[in-house]
Amino acid sequence: MTEGPMAATFLAVIGGASVVALTARRLHSNDALPSLEGWALADRSLGTVWTWLLLGGTVFTAYTFIAVPGLVYGTGALAFFALPYTVIVCPLAFVLLPRMWSVARTNGYVTPADFVRGRYGSAPLALAVAVTGILATMPYLALQLLGIRAVLSAGGLYPNAATGDLVMAAIFTGLAVATYRHGLRAPTVISALKAVGVYGSVMAITWLVLARLGGPGAVFDEAASRLAGPGSGGVSLVLGPGQQPAFATLAVGSALALLMYPHVLTAAFAASGPDTLRKVAIALPAWTAVLAVFGLLGIAALAAGVQAPDGGAEAAVPVLVDRLMPAPLAGLVFGAITVGALVPAAVMSIAAATSFVRNVYAEYFHPTATPKRQVRIAKAVTLIAKAGAIAFVLGLRDQAAINLQLLGGVWILQVFPAVAIGLFTARLHHRALIAGWAAGMASGTIMVVREGFSPLVSLPGLGLSGPPLEIYAGLAALLLNLTITLAGTALLNRMGTARGADTTVRPPYRPDRRLPGTGESSS
Repeated sequence: MTEGPMAATFLAVIGGASVVALTARRLHSNDALPSLEGWALADRSLGTVWTWLLLGGTVFTAYTFIAVPGLVYGTGALAFFALPYTVIVCPLAFVLLPRMWSVARTNGYVTPADFVRGRYGSAPLALAVAVTGILATMPYLALQLLGIRAVLSAGGLYPNAATGDLVMAAIFTGLAVATYRHGLRAPTVISALKAVGVYGSVMAITWLVLARLGGPGAVFDEAASRLAGPGSGGVSLVLGPGQQPAFATLAVGSALALLMYPHVLTAAFAASGPDTLRKVAIALPAWTAVLAVFGLLGIAALAAGVQAPDGGAEAAVPVLVDRLMPAPLAGLVFGAITVGALVPAAVMSIAAATSFVRNVYAEYFHPTATPKRQVRIAKAVTLIAKAGAIAFVLGLRDQAAINLQLLGGVWILQVFPAVAIGLFTARLHHRALIAGWAAGMASGTIMVVREGFSPLVSLPGLGLSGPPLEIYAGLAALLLNLTITLAGTALLNRMGTARGADTTVRPPYRPDRRLPGTGESSS
């Protein structure tokens, strides 16, 4: 039965988020005519603090904060690949995001597919990038709902299917209205509440865990003792030699994929300038530190003897919170995690809608659509995206969304050559890029499905005298993609096949430095 104090504090947090969302209109607003830059990118006006809150709140989703400790609870040390992965992202973001922002701002690009269209002069390649981004984003959006449902179920706030579904739909309705009206400004202001809630929650949970379980040493000893007993399923808190290639390739491949997601680039494009993004990239490890503590809570769940539902390891930490915390405090934590899901969900729906409008609707169906009409269509598509995510989660098994999200990570990695490498050179031929993308998509999908929707693929014969080598399927598909792209480019150049026109104006990445008092360039 739902506890009143828990429900009251939970609803207070959700209500507070709704009130905060109402203030979004005041965030760097202007009286310009409606445009996608204004609605989807907040007029590219966010300063360092707001960009750090938005980008961190978008990258570190609520599902991540419960899925990583759930993976630790269910699979052991291998799950900690998420920590080096989010660390590797920081130097990549420092290099790629400011350059991408400069190109996008100079040329008026709103989506990564816009950049590809201008860089290679190829509408089919831009369509491939846009569709891949949409396909990879939608199951990711659905996972935010799964995170909310796991939290509601653990706290007894999801009493039965019908009532729980209505509660979840009501939470998302408030988000949908705020996003429809204010665009990216809505998740930006909510991200401040998310940061306060997530940081406060992890401190409170950690303090209670250490106090109740006898300190860090006792937690690790008890967890190791439970894993040494029968029924542990081979889970270990120590990374075995056979797991190291999988650990490394998961970390590297996931880092390369993350910055290709449309919602991450949408959050980055909203920054006020490249220097803002460099500062944010330097400060992003503060979010990684919180994720590390959440990961350790998976070990605490093992030590506390938490019994997560079969196939629902992501519920381990919510169940731990419900067990250790007083009901009012647990309601606050569950509310904070739920708010944590609203920020990325909103940005994902905006990114998917913008990609559809710019690179499908305006490109193929209505090339003369005015900026006002584009905004109107994008607003409608955000509602459809959220409604589709709710229907998907309520109509299918949780595992189906997880499987599709695993495929989404493999798919989005295949746009890396066109987007990331294209930032530095236009020498790759657009037809070779399409061929490489198609090969990577097909091979990655086959590998993941063949392995029973596991992100790891076994490569017999590469493990020398030991067992087969296991690596991340997305990275293996990307290597095939790059091989075909490079070989295809060489072949097409040799054949003299025409390229598309590169219409991208190159911005001055390093402004001229003027000598003091002279006005003359130092270069």
